[in-house]
Amino acid sequence: MSQTMREMEPSQRPRERLLASGPTVLSDAELIAVLLRSGRRGHGVVDEAHRLLHDAGGLIHVARMDARELTSRRGLGPAKAATLVAAIELGQRVLRDRLRDGRRLDAPDVAGEFLVMRLAPERREVFGLLSLDGRHRVIRVHDVTLGTRTQAPVDPAEVFRRALLDDAAGLVVYHNHPSGELEPSRDDLGLTRRLVDAGGVLGVPVLDHLIVAGGRWLSLRTVRPGLFAADNRPD
Repeated sequence: MSQTMREMEPSQRPRERLLASGPTVLSDAELIAVLLRSGRRGHGVVDEAHRLLHDAGGLIHVARMDARELTSRRGLGPAKAATLVAAIELGQRVLRDRLRDGRRLDAPDVAGEFLVMRLAPERREVFGLLSLDGRHRVIRVHDVTLGTRTQAPVDPAEVFRRALLDDAAGLVVYHNHPSGELEPSRDDLGLTRRLVDAGGVLGVPVLDHLIVAGGRWLSLRTVRPGLFAADNRPD
């Protein structure tokens, strides 16, 4: 039988530890336990949080669960499910606001972090773009295509139509791999080349193509810089 919150020493309770030392000292399970507040008879809340993480396959997969999936679990009623979904959504909105608070995207780190959170719930491929102003600050985020579990057909004309309507000076495109495989496919490389070429003609350069898989992301500009050169060719 697991230890309940009341049975823990006050200094070991997740909420008290958070208040005393900040949220970074807590594990994923302990942070979830703070949100859940209580377990069920014979099962402490931290143990329930560990079980949720284990059954889902990790935090990213918990983030993919909607309220209906969460409430189907024993011990997670509508109130607890709503709290978890709301907390995850707030995290996504914070990251979205970080993109809109004047941050430049000269490096892909901020965009990659945001896209991991944005695309974590998706079980189908999504292709989209971040339209940028002349200082590489985000103007708007567009999910252009929602595809299947293995592909999302992309029309370059629609990508640049969105960018031109935003009066974008450049763009970063992105898509996810629900399979969890981060390695770019031959199609990914070929599409990137076509978009870079089209952007050169239209005067809206494609600055990067980010691929998201689970909790990881990859910058094609970093690993395949030749794709973004004037005479680019896929490897």
